[in-house]
Amino acid sequence: MTVKKPRYYHNNGFRMPMGFPPEGFTSGITYQAQPSDIFIASYPKCGTTWTQYIVWLIHNNGQPLSPSKTISEVSPHLEEVGKEVITKLPHPRIIKTHLPYHLTPYHPEAKYIYVARNPFDCVVSFYHHTRGFIKHYDFAEGTFDDFFECFIAGEVDFGDYFDNLVPWYHHKDDENVLFLTYEQMKDNPKKEIINIASFLGSKYVKKIQNKQILNQIITQSSFENMSKNQQRWSSKRPENMPQFIRNGKVGDWKTYFSVEQTKRLKDKFKQRTQGTGLKTLWLDL
Repeated sequence: MTVKKPRYYHNNGFRMPMGFPPEGFTSGITYQAQPSDIFIASYPKCGTTWTQYIVWLIHNNGQPLSPSKTISEVSPHLEEVGKEVITKLPHPRIIKTHLPYHLTPYHPEAKYIYVARNPFDCVVSFYHHTRGFIKHYDFAEGTFDDFFECFIAGEVDFGDYFDNLVPWYHHKDDENVLFLTYEQMKDNPKKEIINIASFLGSKYVKKIQNKQILNQIITQSSFENMSKNQQRWSSKRPENMPQFIRNGKVGDWKTYFSVEQTKRLKDKFKQRTQGTGLKTLWLDL
């Protein structure tokens, strides 16, 4: 079977989107983390942008991002923009990264929020993401079956899903790490917003004790609200392509996967997470 593959360039052993400057990655991994930094870490398409915006809203008392601003301006992607852009941000810096744990800049006083998503919904979202960014991947005509083969082989942006997930999970009990799942956030956003604020510290807890602020954060970070403001999260996509904020559903993968694909990814999940406790996160897989 001939598989159509997205285009990437290789940097430090990773496939990277063609639109990312190589020097961004090289510079980004040398950034010196600061005590006040807040890192939003995840594998791609696992809830990164959503979590960035929640943290931004908590920090800004529930006030939405200005229409003239984008999330990437206030919370840049470290390995895309490089350390020079990050060091110009005011403190506390809210920094996005898809780096694996061992490459993420570390400071014992910095905060690390890691968001995990089940690999089945992740690959579907990642497929639509890759189709939509034509200049990055040249994959507009690629099929889900094509992308699935790349994903299960770990031949996509930022490498293998499990190489990212498993090491971060091993650090889930570290004092400066908060490990969340996309599914928990969808199930009870209010609870997880409170959880994030509690993790960030007392001054953030004080903000959300104001019910008006908490309700604004819940409303502004809802799927319905974020899907109406696509320009804040991503550059404009062609009209025939899915939007960056697409549908936000849990379990959407069941309309895409064949029986064989389901078995193959379940087998890989079992193999790669054996002995970790990760199977308890998604009991319905």
